[in-house]
Amino acid sequence: MVWTSGWRLASAVSNAGGLGVIGSGSMYPDVLKEHIQKCKAATDKPFGVNLPIFCLSVKEHVETIIKEKVPVVFTSAGNPSIYTKQFKDAGLKVVHVVSSSKFAIKAQEAGCDAVVAEGFEAGGHNGREETTTMVLVPMVCDAVFIPVIAAGGIATGRQMAAAFMLGAEGVQIGSRFVACREASSHDNFKQAVINSKEGDTQLAMKQLVPVRLIKNKFYNDVHDAENRCASNDELQQLLGRGRAKLGMFEGNLDEGELEIGQVAAMLNDVPSANEIIKNILREFEQVTKNFR
Repeated sequence: MVWTSGWRLASAVSNAGGLGVIGSGSMYPDVLKEHIQKCKAATDKPFGVNLPIFCLSVKEHVETIIKEKVPVVFTSAGNPSIYTKQFKDAGLKVVHVVSSSKFAIKAQEAGCDAVVAEGFEAGGHNGREETTTMVLVPMVCDAVFIPVIAAGGIATGRQMAAAFMLGAEGVQIGSRFVACREASSHDNFKQAVINSKEGDTQLAMKQLVPVRLIKNKFYNDVHDAENRCASNDELQQLLGRGRAKLGMFEGNLDEGELEIGQVAAMLNDVPSANEIIKNILREFEQVTKNFR
């Protein structure tokens, strides 16, 4: 949720009954502190921070999250054993995002309170194994005894119910909230998301860090480079700096990196966070009453 989930979205989700999460991957340390404090002022409900372990400001972010007493931290894209004990010693709940049952076991061994099993359908950075949510979630549930939260391709009550049937105890939803009123994503990006159709996203940059993108000029440039077996250095140069900000935050739909999940093809409006959660829960109740 880089460049899309700041304090406005996180607090709106928490106020609506979910657990809002601030995406810290694009933030400088002082910016993260500001968003945490504004989130506290906007909601009296719990919220979390997502912390990609590979981000440049990770050590400063760890200090900020602990000092500000954020209730829950979602670590991702790295080794969970590096910071989990530090967070746990400070009284925080720690959830780690995984793309395989092997990594789920490592997160459990590191002391994590839960894991997010994120399938291949998801936006953002995905696992290289390309395991789908339908396959990944039950495998992770069988592999660990800590709670499993399903992610990847979930935007509706039907999909939430399916995740529970697979053994998950919760769901993490990203793409649906990218296209909502409180998201800090640019209106151009929101429109690109709700205008996308089946097949309009593709996993790219597997040699560097796998990421699912809307197919645009930037994606085509990356795709062409990968097809001619470009080196990691050449791909890194093509990626450059600030591509995600350019596309998702500033709205450049040609040259920007547009991260979103496959479920974008199911989205056709830009509602409020409260409306999204109400609609998901309403549909969840409708489809699950037949199984009681």
